[in-house]
Amino acid sequence: MTGIRLHAPEPGWDIDADVVVVGSGVAGLTAALRCTAAGLRTVVVTKANLDDGSTRWAQGGIAAALGEGDTPGQHLDDTLVAGAGLCDEPAVRLLVTEGPDAVRRLMATGADFDRTDDGEIALTREGGHHRRRIAHAGGDATGAEISRALVEAIRERGVRTIENALVLDLLRDDEGRTAGVTLHVMGEGQHDGVGAVRAPAVVLATGGMGQVFSATTNPSVSTGDGVALALRAGAEVSDLEFVQFHPTVLFLGSGAEGQQPLVSEAVRGEGAHLVDADGVRFMLGQHELAELAPRDIVAKAITRRMQERGTEHMYLDARHFGAEMWEHRFPTILAACRAHGIDPVTEPIPVAPAAHYASGGIRTDLDGRTTVPGLYACGEVACTGVHGANRLASNSLLEGLVFAERIAADIAENGPHREGVPRTESGEVLTLLAPEVRREIQRIMTRDAGVLRSAASLTSACDALEALRQDTEEERKAAEPGVDSWETTNLLCVARVLAAAALAREETRGCHWREDRPDRDDEKWRRHLVVRLAPDRRPVVHVTETADFPPVTPEAPREQQP
Repeated sequence: MTGIRLHAPEPGWDIDADVVVVGSGVAGLTAALRCTAAGLRTVVVTKANLDDGSTRWAQGGIAAALGEGDTPGQHLDDTLVAGAGLCDEPAVRLLVTEGPDAVRRLMATGADFDRTDDGEIALTREGGHHRRRIAHAGGDATGAEISRALVEAIRERGVRTIENALVLDLLRDDEGRTAGVTLHVMGEGQHDGVGAVRAPAVVLATGGMGQVFSATTNPSVSTGDGVALALRAGAEVSDLEFVQFHPTVLFLGSGAEGQQPLVSEAVRGEGAHLVDADGVRFMLGQHELAELAPRDIVAKAITRRMQERGTEHMYLDARHFGAEMWEHRFPTILAACRAHGIDPVTEPIPVAPAAHYASGGIRTDLDGRTTVPGLYACGEVACTGVHGANRLASNSLLEGLVFAERIAADIAENGPHREGVPRTESGEVLTLLAPEVRREIQRIMTRDAGVLRSAASLTSACDALEALRQDTEEERKAAEPGVDSWETTNLLCVARVLAAAALAREETRGCHWREDRPDRDDEKWRRHLVVRLAPDRRPVVHVTETADFPPVTPEAPREQQP
């Protein structure tokens, strides 16, 4: 254990439960529903409203072998290829085998997917898939439909929820096991300010950390809170250097910051072309699937073409779809483009890569257990080994669904452990960063640890981030406890770990692109990087001995370091 926690007031109120689930996307709500069905007293904590997580922004769909002629084995093969040699094959096999039935259970919960004229589930293709296996809803509003169905189910079943609450730190008992979380509720309501949900099982489903970069498809709440909490609690994270930059994000100008509109890969799946300003399809000849190559390949090709042409974006041309197809198949994207003065029916869409998805995260086993007893993780915050060095399109919703169900089954089977006695948390209290430092972190990461990386740029990032930490320690930029300062402090934590891992991996693999190390080096680097925080908050990077995903053995319970 690190003995590190955020500077925050002592909890002023308590709730007792068997399980606390942090996050309200597909992973969190599925885990909560399954735990509730097993008779466990479950509390859902979410940072905004129940339907404001990353899931609702998912456009393309959910991948599963549901179509005629498709098999889990074919889905497995496509996933392993996209993962560039670092997928954990048992985890992928579990995903693709359990996935179809998990999707059917999601439908039974109330999710309504698009159908063909004969009533079958409508399936499309996306990058890296050799078959049509992406189920979608509302054309390009799959995440919104899944979120709607799960939120309705949560409310119908009377699951206790705490909205507008930022999770702070993990609580432990006197044996070192998980005993709940502290959290801060924003605004008035049944609870306000800092409190605690005391539970022997905690499920982190907090989503991603896209806000560590200036431009991202992630919502503003995606500030890496779950990964930062887990690191402070002594958990291991893995493969954090593999940040997927979505190739086709609507380009809003060089100064655009924050959440950017996504142009789903499904648009290319339906036949849109990537072109430069002269209308040249530059993906032809670069990969057998052309525009439908895995995302890392497409993002790199776009970036290279931008460099060659001295421009800040390329174009996605789908004018041949016609107005009717745009309006019925991609109404959300059409509306977003038109809101920014672009009509994809009559003109190509300007696009550029932006931070999209963290393939790595808190290291777990096949039941979602982390290295901290009683702490689980699922969804984007977790690293199950499924994605390897690059996530296959539309595997994320499926991963959240499948592993959330496995976590609930594990908690229900093994029962909440309550042997320990709750204790008052002690240890080092972090000095908080001022909220205005957030943009500085984002600029450093975008400039030095974005799509293009090198030893020089990553060293610069590590040094600049360390300088921010030192400034804070000397209290030149210290801040009072509050949501903005807690978020900024979490962002610095995950940025430092990400940059340290990216600097350590001296090769190009998947979505990790090193300009100074342009080749993939299987002999030396077909390995995983596992990172923990040292008691002095320094990221300690360990390289595994083989490509096998190391087993997750919870740390032996012991007294927290003073």
